[in-house]
Amino acid sequence: MKHLATVLGVTILAALSCSAPKGLDKDIEKVKELAVAQTRLLGASVGGDEMPRTFENGKLVTSDIRWWTSGFFPGVCWYTYQLTGDGDILQLAIEQTGKMQDPDRYFEHHDIGFQTMCSSGRAYKVTGDTTYLATIRRGAELLASRYNPVVRSVKSWDNPEYTFPVIIDNMMNLELLMYASKLFDNPEWAEMAIAHATTTLENHFREDYSSYHVVDYNPVDGSVLQKVTRQGFSDESSWSRGQAWGLYGFTMMYRESGKEEFLAQAENIARYLFPLLEKDPVPAWDFNADESSYSQKDASAAALMASAFIQLGRLTKDKTLSGKCRRQAEDIIRKLCTPEYLAAPGEQGGFLLKHSTGFYKAGSEVDVPLSYADYYFLEAIYNLEQGF
Repeated sequence: MKHLATVLGVTILAALSCSAPKGLDKDIEKVKELAVAQTRLLGASVGGDEMPRTFENGKLVTSDIRWWTSGFFPGVCWYTYQLTGDGDILQLAIEQTGKMQDPDRYFEHHDIGFQTMCSSGRAYKVTGDTTYLATIRRGAELLASRYNPVVRSVKSWDNPEYTFPVIIDNMMNLELLMYASKLFDNPEWAEMAIAHATTTLENHFREDYSSYHVVDYNPVDGSVLQKVTRQGFSDESSWSRGQAWGLYGFTMMYRESGKEEFLAQAENIARYLFPLLEKDPVPAWDFNADESSYSQKDASAAALMASAFIQLGRLTKDKTLSGKCRRQAEDIIRKLCTPEYLAAPGEQGGFLLKHSTGFYKAGSEVDVPLSYADYYFLEAIYNLEQGF
């Protein structure tokens, strides 16, 4: 691949020169060593179009590339490589990303943003290899095809239970449109992403800056039909991963667009979350879950929040808020590095984090490792090492 030798040397230098935050250095070095071993184990366990999804009942559960999380394991490989400079992991990252090179083979819904950006998008950012550009361009074209100019949003699912559903998770997929807009000089894609974020800001949030999961629209006139949940405890509850998607999504949209209203939204979501994380930096699966299920944690929500807090801490002009964001991120990472959450070598089939929650109410992926939890955990550590 083009630039490979240069990338290898530069990344090794970067990995060696980055210093872990004081007080977390031993934990982070432990995670790096573990990530190499676990990623190799997972990589050896998936063939063909398989991707690791979770580990349940003593067995690795895989998906094909059409499942919405298929891009995360390639991203885990890229972040592990960036953190350690391990050449074998670099080869594994290239191999796993190769499975995701044709978006038409896996495009089904809005999550093509995750599938493309966490694999080929990450690969291009690390290597500069122009081989990945065609994938990024095609992924953006497909995501843009789901945009409705009347609703001013990208449709999330083709689900008969809803008319034109938009979920808070969709904020994350806008990064593909913003990134591709700049790469290929296509302002229309950025305009779509900005319109979607603005519509979400207007309709998804309550007065306290907590978020609904699903807002269903009338595609003919753009009116709101209903505000409900699919994965949260109730329609009016605060599903923790949903709050993380919002925090991260608006932080990213400010970074990519420079629009102050997106920064203000991210700051307000952060202020909403801080007191909820005081007792435990790893949240329950839903902040308003009932007593019988509140003890079920979601490490994936915590990892997402940690990465988002670090990025927001860099971007905000409020120095007090910046300090709170950094401390909150460090508290989350410190907790995730304990044996309670961090797998031992060879444990969990090769995943890093224990105790994530996928879809609690459906009894799907409850108290298990998840590929996206590992992805955002490593991203948070990588971002933290870049400094404030």
